[in-house]
Amino acid sequence: MRGRKHLAIAVRRTNDEIATVTRRLPTIFTGSFRQIPLVRGILALAETLVLGIQCLLHSAEVFTEEEQIKGKSAMLWGSVAVGLVMGFALFLAIPLAITRAVDPYIGSDLVSNLVDGGVRLVIVIAYMGAIGLIPNVRRLFGYHGAEHKVINAYEAGAGMEVKDVQGYSTAHPRCGTGFLLIVLVIAIIAFIFLGRPPMYLRFLSRLLLLPFIAAVSYELMRLGAEHVKYGIVRTLLAPGLALQALTTRQPDDQQLEVSLSALKAVIDADAVDAEATERGNRAELQVGEPG
Repeated sequence: MRGRKHLAIAVRRTNDEIATVTRRLPTIFTGSFRQIPLVRGILALAETLVLGIQCLLHSAEVFTEEEQIKGKSAMLWGSVAVGLVMGFALFLAIPLAITRAVDPYIGSDLVSNLVDGGVRLVIVIAYMGAIGLIPNVRRLFGYHGAEHKVINAYEAGAGMEVKDVQGYSTAHPRCGTGFLLIVLVIAIIAFIFLGRPPMYLRFLSRLLLLPFIAAVSYELMRLGAEHVKYGIVRTLLAPGLALQALTTRQPDDQQLEVSLSALKAVIDADAVDAEATERGNRAELQVGEPG
């Protein structure tokens, strides 16, 4: 769970104990730059990648500590590297390769880019659906659903016990899955204006423009989440919310306990930080007052 200034990670050990740690977020992810439109979208993309890897590595380390696995550090970082390579291959290289194969039969630059974007969209959706069939990934998606339930309950002012949050939705308008769909759609629109350059330039352009497309997509996601009470906004968000059915599952009570532990930890850490800041401000005022 990410708070205003802290990150909390909760992991259930094999002995059923929930181990929770909190870490202060780097200033780059919480400072004034994070408030600048478009810039904050690029920072959010970097933050998601960095913090996501940190959380996965931490949870894997907790498990490997119990299992006493040798060479675990190299194994974990090797898994991350393989995942990143597979991501670029699946969502960038393969769609372009398919587009290149059919390009000789396409007379329009517009259609060529629509084919590229359509193939990418199909691959992403098919990938989400396929990995959801893996038992361990299904359990991971259960934790994703637990995260959404807990946040939905917290934002609604509900209690922070399992019985209080179980009835809430596993979908959330600020979910990364919905964000990914916005990125894919904005990318299709953006790449249409680039025409049909040689394939190596198409690859580079997609790679280099990704941060800027993510920045615009992030602003659209924020705007939608802030105005979700309006019917037209809910209609526009509906595809992203529906897509979350592929990356979330109904969590069990134990998964909700873990998510609640993380949320409570980050709330407490932020509260302590805010209290310390307030005390510091009061001290500065007292020192600055004339005697």
